[in-house]
Amino acid sequence: MSISPNVPTPQESYQYEAVAAGTPRWIAVLFGVLIVGMIALAYMGHSAESQLQADLAKAQDQNKLLSAQLDQANSRLADLKGNIEVTQQKVGMTQAELAKARSRAESIRNDQIAADQKLASQLSQVQTESNEKIGAVATEVGGAKKDIADTKTDLETTKSKLERATGDMGVMSGLIAHNRDDLEELKRRGDRNYYEFKVTKSKTPQRVGPVQVTLNKTDQKKGKYTMTVFVDDRSIEKKDKTAGEPVQFYLKGSSRMAPYEIVVFDVGKNDINGYLSTPKDAGSGTAPAAAPAAAAAKPTS
Repeated sequence: MSISPNVPTPQESYQYEAVAAGTPRWIAVLFGVLIVGMIALAYMGHSAESQLQADLAKAQDQNKLLSAQLDQANSRLADLKGNIEVTQQKVGMTQAELAKARSRAESIRNDQIAADQKLASQLSQVQTESNEKIGAVATEVGGAKKDIADTKTDLETTKSKLERATGDMGVMSGLIAHNRDDLEELKRRGDRNYYEFKVTKSKTPQRVGPVQVTLNKTDQKKGKYTMTVFVDDRSIEKKDKTAGEPVQFYLKGSSRMAPYEIVVFDVGKNDINGYLSTPKDAGSGTAPAAAPAAAAAKPTS
């Protein structure tokens, strides 16, 4: 026999009735709800505690990781701080060296400026001195030019004073000199040989160039003199000759057109001075063996 599910058993009916008879039904329901709620709260509390513990463990792990990372960061920060300090020291040294280098460069620059100014001053002084010297040289050159011009004028005047004259033998002489300046001009021309002399009165012949002469007498007032010329083992007396007059004679082998000539500049009381001129191709005359010779004058071309 089947029992209908909606029909309570006798025991259930008894219990129900007992309950219904002893406790109100809503209290039982309330009690059941409380038990279920407590169970749910206990489960939820356990779940929350488990989750909290898991989160706490996770947080501790993260904290440990962060602590390790912080330690590593602190270590890196310490290294970085040390590097920064070393860098600062190096930078400080570099700045000091740069300041020293700048100071040295400024000192060198100032020295260079001072040297440039000194050099410019010296160059200016040298330029001034050079200009003064150039001006002095220009003045001297101008004076020298004037002297040269004056000398040239004097030479031209001297040349104009040089003249030809007929000698005591009737032969036209070459140009004759009237003083030492004229004689110097003749020497510069170099047409003949010239021997300047000064002869005093003496019985001993005195050599003049290739010949020897003796001064016999003088007349200073009239400017006249008498001399004897010794040449080619013979003597030639030239009597009462006048200063400035060409006194002519020949040596053996000399050209009849180129006589030897003596010209006296001045006649003194006891001496005469002048010159002897000979042809360029003339040889030395032979003095008399019995006549001692004085020191010979050297020819001047």
